[in-house]
Amino acid sequence: MRILMLNPNTSASMTTEIAAAARAVAHGGTEITCLSPRFGTVAIDSAAESYLAAVGMMDLVTTLTDAGEFDFDAVVVAGFGEHGRDALAEMLTVPVFDIAECSAHVAHLIGRRFSVVTTLARSIAPIEDRLMLAGLDAHCASVRACGLDTATVDADPQGAIQAIVDEAARAIGDDGADVICLGCAGMSGVVDAVSAKLGVPVVDGVAAAVGLAQAVVGLGLSTSKAGVYAPGPDNPRSHWPISHALAVPG
Repeated sequence: MRILMLNPNTSASMTTEIAAAARAVAHGGTEITCLSPRFGTVAIDSAAESYLAAVGMMDLVTTLTDAGEFDFDAVVVAGFGEHGRDALAEMLTVPVFDIAECSAHVAHLIGRRFSVVTTLARSIAPIEDRLMLAGLDAHCASVRACGLDTATVDADPQGAIQAIVDEAARAIGDDGADVICLGCAGMSGVVDAVSAKLGVPVVDGVAAAVGLAQAVVGLGLSTSKAGVYAPGPDNPRSHWPISHALAVPG
């Protein structure tokens, strides 16, 4: 099985981190390829940057497909609450997974209510929107921000763990959460430490997405093309030819 992990930003270090987190939970027969768009921003901290990242991922997938190099059984969008999954599900015949949705699905399987602890406060709204779009908001006790950006998480891992623990403890005590979802792909390395301090399950979105991708593909299932994810009537191919519509860097 081959899984394409898409880092929606252009950070090489984040791409490496996502790849490592995915490979740590992949089965022996699963091959992980992690790529980022050829244009966009090194971090996604606004709606404009999120939409740009979505176009960048669409361009990347289209470029691979047009070159005959798209040979994957599943795609994972490794941006927590970012745009793009629905467009890719329409473009591709293989299943497409979003780490926010996958984290929430797994959390709901092992607890009644979950909370998401993310980095910055401005990330709360898009995560809430993603969960609502996926129909998972009813099980979400809260989405909280610990005030850390990705650079701070990397620079001070112990301080980051404590900040995440403090916010997650509030989610458990004040909001009634019994599972914590880590709301950033860059937090994947702190799962065990946070879980040990809190005594509740902690779900990493990258790991959850890889696990669900392996399960769905293993069951022989893929995205339904009978409804909203069907390609347009004027597009006989399985993907939208974005390369024909946009002038992107060569």
